[in-house]
Amino acid sequence: MTTIDDLRKAHDELRDRQLSLDLTRGKPSPSQLDLSSALLALPGATDFRDASDTDLRNYGGADGLVELRSIFGELLGIPVEQLLALDTTSLPIMHDTIVNALLHGVPGGSGPWRDVAGLAFLCPVPGYDRHFSICEALGIRMIPVPPVNGALDLEAIAAHLANDPGIRGMWNVPTYSNPTGYSYTEDEVRALVSMPAADDFRLFWDNAYAVHHLTDDEAPVIDVLGLAAAAGNPDRPFVFASTSKITLAGGGVGFVGASPANIAWVKLRASVRSIGPDKINQLRHVRFLKSADGVRAHMRNQRALLAPKFDAVLEILARRLSGVAEWSVPKGGYFITLEAGEGCATRAIALAKEAGIAVTGAGAPYPYGDDPHDSTIRIAPSFPSLDDLTAAIDGLSTCVLLAQAERA
Repeated sequence: MTTIDDLRKAHDELRDRQLSLDLTRGKPSPSQLDLSSALLALPGATDFRDASDTDLRNYGGADGLVELRSIFGELLGIPVEQLLALDTTSLPIMHDTIVNALLHGVPGGSGPWRDVAGLAFLCPVPGYDRHFSICEALGIRMIPVPPVNGALDLEAIAAHLANDPGIRGMWNVPTYSNPTGYSYTEDEVRALVSMPAADDFRLFWDNAYAVHHLTDDEAPVIDVLGLAAAAGNPDRPFVFASTSKITLAGGGVGFVGASPANIAWVKLRASVRSIGPDKINQLRHVRFLKSADGVRAHMRNQRALLAPKFDAVLEILARRLSGVAEWSVPKGGYFITLEAGEGCATRAIALAKEAGIAVTGAGAPYPYGDDPHDSTIRIAPSFPSLDDLTAAIDGLSTCVLLAQAERA
């Protein structure tokens, strides 16, 4: 039987190894980025025109290249005319959408969101910390909504909407969510687009991992715009996506899809901010990816690099923590959620830091950094080498066991 003294000795040995390992962010590894190195040679020095023979070196083209929008419209299930290709990532598009809603209101609303008493967003938890950072920076109240049996708590969401008149938005990562890997069902999506809410209530639909499969059991992209229109609430979803974890994280393309009214609103607001997006980079992506099938093939190559890392993490957790902790087993995305036990996450992460293993801070997957159970640890397997990852997860497991023993 392993005692607390045994665990302390094992932790001392970890510290003595002077490790320097990083599990903090879901960054593509150098090997993943190498898959897109050919982008850097595109387009050619004299090959800068799109299919309509437009010179992409100049101003204009505010909607983004139709060729690229066609590729991602197919992948996301969004009509080309309802999809814009804008910034290099989706995060600034989400940020700007909320800022413009605060300043101007959205179609169908009664005015700027800044005038809404007790303005709030619903936040399924555990969730994406950068979503929560946007709300916190802009002074938007956040309402955590924990899962029920691992799925969306639709009853709680409906109750909040019925009883809190300040709610105007809800964060969603519908496919392979960050950090649990959970994917919404079509019934859940139908419920979200149908339930009573303020006329200017919006679903912020961050489809960041729509094509990021880790198994043959691929989660389908659900047509949230079509379901919302059928439910009589066509303006409810704003859909966001990007190529950040498809091609080059530092040089991708961000997208927003929505109803015709919402798209007209986005274009109007964007026209004040910019004369047009980086069309040369968009052409680069068209030439490199070629088609929706080209994206799918590229993502199979990404999967070949990522899946063994996820498998290694899951094998170590099963071997070291079975029966004393729980964790997600995602079929896609970039993260694994480890539930270390009541009151153990902060201590386990601190012990890991002492041992040279950097882990995302306890509470990060919750609004205001407040995990009420101090249990959730987000693991990002993508960036380290397989050997470093194996060492880091084995070390983190020791830290979790020691944290648990100290509380016993």
